[in-house]
Amino acid sequence: MTLTAAPGATGSAAWADALLLSFAQAGYVQAEPAILQPAEPFLDLSGEDIRKRMFLTVDPQGRELCLRPDLTIPVSRDYLASPAAGRPEGFCYLGPVFRHPKSDVSDFGHPETRDEGSGELLQAGIESFGRPDRAAADAEMLALGLDATAHYGLAAPDIRIGDVALFSALVAALELAPAWKRRLIKDFNHKSSLAHDLDRLSISPSHARPEYQGVLAALAGSDPKAAHALVTDLLSIAGITAVGGRSVGEIADRFLEQAALGAQTSLPMATRALIEEFLAISGEPDEAAAQLRTFARNAAPARDGKGAFDAALDLFESRTGFLAARGVDVSRIRFSTAFGRGLDYYSGFVFELHDPGARAAGQLVAGGRYDGLLTRLGSAKPIPAVGFAVWIERLAALQGGS
Repeated sequence: MTLTAAPGATGSAAWADALLLSFAQAGYVQAEPAILQPAEPFLDLSGEDIRKRMFLTVDPQGRELCLRPDLTIPVSRDYLASPAAGRPEGFCYLGPVFRHPKSDVSDFGHPETRDEGSGELLQAGIESFGRPDRAAADAEMLALGLDATAHYGLAAPDIRIGDVALFSALVAALELAPAWKRRLIKDFNHKSSLAHDLDRLSISPSHARPEYQGVLAALAGSDPKAAHALVTDLLSIAGITAVGGRSVGEIADRFLEQAALGAQTSLPMATRALIEEFLAISGEPDEAAAQLRTFARNAAPARDGKGAFDAALDLFESRTGFLAARGVDVSRIRFSTAFGRGLDYYSGFVFELHDPGARAAGQLVAGGRYDGLLTRLGSAKPIPAVGFAVWIERLAALQGGS
């Protein structure tokens, strides 16, 4: 395939334009979402930790706005607002995103890359909506991500993959309060939070009661609507209108969630050991699939929730087959049940591509499946979705270094 850059483009800009053109030639329509976006979807769907990385402002009506910190949510919002909403459609993009730099560049950026120190980054990527053939769509994303690194001269990056759906299916089968199930699944992409909550669940509630434990215990068994109204009224009486960007209603929701979490009895050590056994499974995809089949046969919760766990595992194995059919050497892929991407909206397959020579600090290409995101953005029905982002400056720096 011959690629042609945009007229007048030179240097790294020409390479980025040519990459975008390759995505368009693969059937993806170029999207150009607005740079200024409502902040709420990012805070709600990407996790509150992203707040300190965002460039925030407020409009005359008091609505919180931001410079887009990523492109997945803006492209998703534009798709939902278009006539194509609900139908299979794919988009590609190339443009800046804005995040305050971390002091530790290991997770976000390369210290020698031009824009990462300023908080402005150039990203390309693809978002695919509405495809029912999930395994094939997942494989296509990883294959196109590999094409992106090859475009910049890195033919054999390290390939790391995971699958949030497998962990979700296991947790759904455990004997835990619904609030704890939701909490652990949300924690999956934040490993320090997951370890903390497993520790917290393993301790009897009588040890380490907060000062307001009596209030939480009373709320845990009450009518949810009445409890929410009570907490909201108490906060309003106290003159509280917002804390850390959260509304009174959101604070009440958080407080009631803590009540539900506090009502859970301690986690049996055998159940914790089962979770940790699951999170230790890793290897190349076929090897990992065999370990997962054995785990599913031997673990009572996986057997009890056999339908959901087997469906997630079937999808995992089907995806591996589609990757092999696309010419991807699956023996180079490293899968781990504990691998997550740090964003709350991922719900299935996730992946990252890294420089095997460790010249770049952080992922070069990363993405995954987020089937629940569009419903949370306002879609009346679930819409399958998967995509990835390319860190252009990191790849360009590798190209220059080689």
